[in-house]
Amino acid sequence: MKVRVSARARREADQAESWWRANRPSSVDLFTRELLEVLDRLRERPDAGTLYEAEPFEVPVRRILMPRTERHVYHARIGDEVVILAVWGARRRRGPRL
Repeated sequence: MKVRVSARARREADQAESWWRANRPSSVDLFTRELLEVLDRLRERPDAGTLYEAEPFEVPVRRILMPRTERHVYHARIGDEVVILAVWGARRRRGPRL
């Protein structure tokens, strides 16, 4: 299945990757590797992850945890593609406004 990354999710991922590279010199590529693993997983299993209550979406939104970098990847299956909606810090006390 095709996976598309929204402009918002791309910005969030770019910011997280930059932070990771600047602050984790012993594992500068860990964020990128974890994100690519999630994208590969979604190509194979587009409904992977746990359901996330998000309004006003008319389709189910799910999230997958990137465990080592502590980010959630929020996504929805829309038609024949999976759209990455946000890449959000798992430690935040709330989810993203989608």
